Amino acid sequence: MKKWSPNYISTLLVFLMICSFHVVAAQEPPTVLTGPELSRVVPPGFYFQGLSASTQMRNAVAARFGSKRYVIAGLVDTSGYAADVRARYEGFLITDSEITISGSPLATGAYGFGFTDNGKLNILDLAGNQILSVATTKDDTLKRPRPLMMSKDPNGVRLYSGRQYALISIK
Repeated sequence: MKKWSPNYISTLLVFLMICSFHVVAAQEPPTVLTGPELSRVVPPGFYFQGLSASTQMRNAVAARFGSKRYVIAGLVDTSGYAADVRARYEGFLITDSEITISGSPLATGAYGFGFTDNGKLNILDLAGNQILSVATTKDDTLKRPRPLMMSKDPNGVRLYSGRQYALISIK
């Protein structure tokens, strides 16, 4: 039987403690931001398909996962966009880490998005190309739906457009 040195055992214990800390930190519930915290992370405007549009701050939302991971979304003023773009694009989604949207993976980055009348959330790259489309869920129990909002969910946060929502989770 091999004897383990005290230094090896100490190093192993420290390593296991660090690993368990990261697992606990990853399981920390998300925080939906409000007030000054929200204003600090939401950009005043967003670039999409060669144009810049101002953010509708009353329709901007964000969630913090752990201490430094954010998901930010907001509706923008699309009045300068062509009708076909306005029909698909209503806002932006920014994530500084990999996420899943209703179970589908989405890489770190900045995206456009649009909720459709037939129960889909479409995610677009900055050139306007659709890169993801997921089914949304209707929440008939929601008392006061707003154009865009976020709420906590046991598995992440819900991104709502009216009563329709998609579940966002950190990967």
